[in-house]
Amino acid sequence: MSDQPVPADDDRDEGKDDGAGPAETGAAPERGVPQAGIEVRGVARSFGPVHAVVDMDFDAPPGQVTALVGPNGAGKTTLLLMLASLLAPDAGSLRIDGFDPLSDRAEVRRRVGWMPDTLGVWESLTAREILVQIGRFYRLPSSAAASRAAELLDLVHLGELADQPARVLSRGQQQRLSLARALIHRPTTLLLDEPAAGLDPASRVELRRLLRSLAAEGTTILVSSHVLSELDEVADSAVFVSAGRTVKHQRVDDSSRGRRYALYALDLGAARARLAELGVVFGEEQGRRPWLSMVLGTEDDAARLLRDLVSGGVPVTAFAPASGALEEAYLQMGVERR
Repeated sequence: MSDQPVPADDDRDEGKDDGAGPAETGAAPERGVPQAGIEVRGVARSFGPVHAVVDMDFDAPPGQVTALVGPNGAGKTTLLLMLASLLAPDAGSLRIDGFDPLSDRAEVRRRVGWMPDTLGVWESLTAREILVQIGRFYRLPSSAAASRAAELLDLVHLGELADQPARVLSRGQQQRLSLARALIHRPTTLLLDEPAAGLDPASRVELRRLLRSLAAEGTTILVSSHVLSELDEVADSAVFVSAGRTVKHQRVDDSSRGRRYALYALDLGAARARLAELGVVFGEEQGRRPWLSMVLGTEDDAARLLRDLVSGGVPVTAFAPASGALEEAYLQMGVERR
């Protein structure tokens, strides 16, 4: 995979790029100016006989984190590459703040920070040198590029490795460097493909905090990840895709309706009896410890049930959703894998 940025006036239909960004894109859009976010309308893209994206249609508004959820082969990365102006769609339309990634490539690249799932690096350069060079590609003055690089290295906790060759970085450290590269020009839109891959638990927490902070500043964030528990904690809404099609688009808060809950108790017999008295349908699950499962409509229903169990003398030790909201919604959809 090449680590060289694709020039803004290069009309090649490339599908491989490490997200370094285009040369000579000019200054980033002014912060504080209202943005339109991401618009995807009837987009399709094929590779010979393989229909990677068949029909995708959704909006990702500014100031929010939108999760792109689907199985392997659903077309998520292909869509992100098209939004990043690295692939041209066969049909449909795409907009980044109202600009077409195909016809307004330079303007889109000024606005987009692209973090691919795998970072390609100039192995002989240091992390600092890489960030400074990317900043220069975005026409930052040398002093501003150096200052921004130092700021981002601290932000992603790579300060101690700033002057080490990139080849010594671990997978997780490369992911953090990739995120810093995506942020170098202060983009208004972030496209993130599996950003948590390879990160340790502390780095994942920092990533969630950073994304929420950027969203609060008005950044449009579209993130694809297989770690649905991570998306539960950071996303405002989710776009579910399968076999190249948009299946569903919903708020994450709406995913909490009709969820399966897990009940652990010191005396499962007492729990069974009390649930039967309350008319709650439940099942028994086997794991390291046996537990009872039930589907409840809302969080208010769950709160009332817990109150009734405790007031009825049931020695409850744990009561919570059996899985994350997005995972629950995803599994209920029964999307096909290919």
